[in-house]
Amino acid sequence: MLTVLETGVNGGKWFSLVDKVYSLKNLRSAFKRVKANGGGAGVDHQTIAMFERRLEENLNRLRQGLRSGSYRPQAIRRVWIDKPGGEEKRPLGIPTVRDRVVQTALRQVIEPIFERDFAEDSYGFRPGRGCKDALRRVVQLLGEGFFWVVDADLRSYFDSLPKECLLARVEAKISDGRVLGLIQSFLAQAVMEDLESWTPETGTPQGAVISPLLSNLYLDPLDRERSEAGYEMIRYADDFVVRCRSEEEARAALARIEAWMSNAGLSLHREKNRIVDARPVGGFDFLGYHFERGKHWPTRRSLRKFRDAIRAKTRRTNGQSLEAIVVDLDRILRGWFEYYKHSYKTTFPYLDGWIRKRLRGILRKRLKRKGGARGFDHQRWPNAYFAERGLFSLTAAHALAGQSSRR
Repeated sequence: MLTVLETGVNGGKWFSLVDKVYSLKNLRSAFKRVKANGGGAGVDHQTIAMFERRLEENLNRLRQGLRSGSYRPQAIRRVWIDKPGGEEKRPLGIPTVRDRVVQTALRQVIEPIFERDFAEDSYGFRPGRGCKDALRRVVQLLGEGFFWVVDADLRSYFDSLPKECLLARVEAKISDGRVLGLIQSFLAQAVMEDLESWTPETGTPQGAVISPLLSNLYLDPLDRERSEAGYEMIRYADDFVVRCRSEEEARAALARIEAWMSNAGLSLHREKNRIVDARPVGGFDFLGYHFERGKHWPTRRSLRKFRDAIRAKTRRTNGQSLEAIVVDLDRILRGWFEYYKHSYKTTFPYLDGWIRKRLRGILRKRLKRKGGARGFDHQRWPNAYFAERGLFSLTAAHALAGQSSRR
């Protein structure tokens, strides 16, 4: 299959794939990925650990069902999770473990077929690519003079994908009826919430293993439209910005994108669409970063989410030892810094000071003193006091990262 991917396939279509999907080797590999990704149980209440206890039996049952055509996916359990930095919630679909294994096995077979032709500036949910690659491209284009930005927002993309049009995109390269039927069965899965079940007329569930690949496939023609028109679009799944050299070019790009979306059965949030000059005050947000005046730093929403996470760990009533609190904070601080370490240098000292202030507030309360940290508390517990106890310093880590990059 890898050889054919390099040399091409007759007629540009793949006919015999289902045997590769249900091979035990592929199913075992799929389960390993499902286990590594974690996640909760679906509507059948079976956890990953429960599935693994009888792994070979369960995999053989899936293999037989896929081979005979009797396999049917179960309903998806819908839960609602908080959107980062806000009070809104978004739906998340949780397929059963068995269905996640089959979807992963299917994705492992068909993803290379589509991946080889995806656009260079598409970064979301693709092998060997990620948010940082997209952000580096944004910075690069800013340096090349692409200051005008089309900042657009897709309306309920995953929920509004037209299923028939999506299947037609799949059929353009895959002619194996069994595989097409399998994909169609996943698109037709019922959704269960509060013991009620229904089947959405459009969309592919957020949370389903196969959804990111299908969503990239549906927007791939938009990427090619961008390339033919000559403007630069950086896309991460359904989140994208278009970079242009002039305001006129940006307005023309937005008009073309709106026309494409309308023809594809999708729509933009018109009230959220903006054309922005990235040079003066104002700027634009993308993938958690705010870009403005040649610099970038975490968005307000990203900072709010970060501070909320720190507050939850540093309440004045926290009964843990300071050392235990510091250890608890370490994972949050290091993980956040790893993503935001390329922010402008003034981002970090303020946050470090705010975190130490909250820790001083905990220590102050233990001395039976009221209110937050102030005055002599900074001498009683200086910055070095927290450094000696292993508190991760964002400022020091940023300075060290800067030295490493210069070397």
